[in-house]
Amino acid sequence: NSAQIPGGDAGVIRLDGTPKGLAVSTDVTPRYVEADPYEGGKQAVAECWRNLSAVGADPIAVTDNLNFGNPERPEIMGTFVKAIEGIGEACRALDFPVVSGNVSLYNETNGQAILPTPTIGGVGLLPDLTKMATVAFKAEGEAILLVGGHGTHLGQSIYLREVLGREEGAPPPVDLAREKRHGDLIRSFIRSGQATAVHDISDGGLALALIEMALASKTLGASVGPLDHVALFAEDQARYVMTCPAKEAAKIITQAHVKGVDIIRIGTVSRDAGLIVEGTTSISLDDLRNAHEGWFPAYMGAKAA
Repeated sequence: NSAQIPGGDAGVIRLDGTPKGLAVSTDVTPRYVEADPYEGGKQAVAECWRNLSAVGADPIAVTDNLNFGNPERPEIMGTFVKAIEGIGEACRALDFPVVSGNVSLYNETNGQAILPTPTIGGVGLLPDLTKMATVAFKAEGEAILLVGGHGTHLGQSIYLREVLGREEGAPPPVDLAREKRHGDLIRSFIRSGQATAVHDISDGGLALALIEMALASKTLGASVGPLDHVALFAEDQARYVMTCPAKEAAKIITQAHVKGVDIIRIGTVSRDAGLIVEGTTSISLDDLRNAHEGWFPAYMGAKAA
C-alpha cells in the first residue's frame, strides 16, 4: 500500500477503501540543536511540517523521540529543556500537537555525549492521493520556482562543515508564521494541480534540493541562472523548490504575492542537464549519480583495505 516510498520528503501509505493517504516523516538536525537548542527544537518540527506539506498532506500530529546525554550534567539538562521549549512553541504555532513520544538519556561513550537529537516524527493526511506531489522533475521545459526567496544563512550549514571544514555560527532562525504561510500555500498549489514537483530546502540548501530532484527524475536536470555559493548552499528555513508548466509560472507568482509569499523563477527543467549554474558550473547527471551512489562502496573498500 505504499503510494510513495521513502527517499523524497515523506513516505505515503494508501488507506484501503478510501481515496486518502497517510504521509509520514521524521526529522531533526542535531548540529542545529547543539548550537542553539531552542531554535534547533523549533527547526525539527518545522522541517517535519515542510516535508508533509511538500507531498500535499495536512500535518496533523507529532510524536517525539528525545535522545540526549547525561542529564545530571547541567549543560545537557539545559539543552534538553530549551529543545523541549522550542518544540512546544513550534507545535503550538503550527497546530501540530504532540500525541506521544519517548525519552532516551545517558547516551554517551567514554563520557562524551551524543549530539542532542530530539527527533520529530510527524503524520499528515492527504485527502486525495491523485493529488500528491513528489520530488522528481516531471517534464523538460517546466519552470523552476523558488518559494521563500534566496537564502543568506551559512551558519551550521553542510557547506560550512564539509567544504570549509568549520562548524560554527548560529543555525538558521525559524519564523513559524512564515513556515505556516508557505506550507499552506504549497499544499494549495499541489491540490490545484499547478505544482508538478515539490521539494523542501534543508540540509545542503538549494543546490542539494535541485540535485535530489534531478536524481529522482533519472533523466531530467536543472538549468538555473547565475547563483553564488551563498544562494546555492544557504539553509534558510521555510523554503521550497517547485516546478510548474512554464506558461503557468507568472500566474503562480502573482497568486503567491497576493498571499504574502515571495516566489521567483530561477531556472528551467532540462533534459540530461544534471545541474547547470549559469556562469559557474555544470555537473552531469551521470557524475551526480556516481557521487550519490558510489561513495559508500568506495568507503567500504577503503576500510577493507
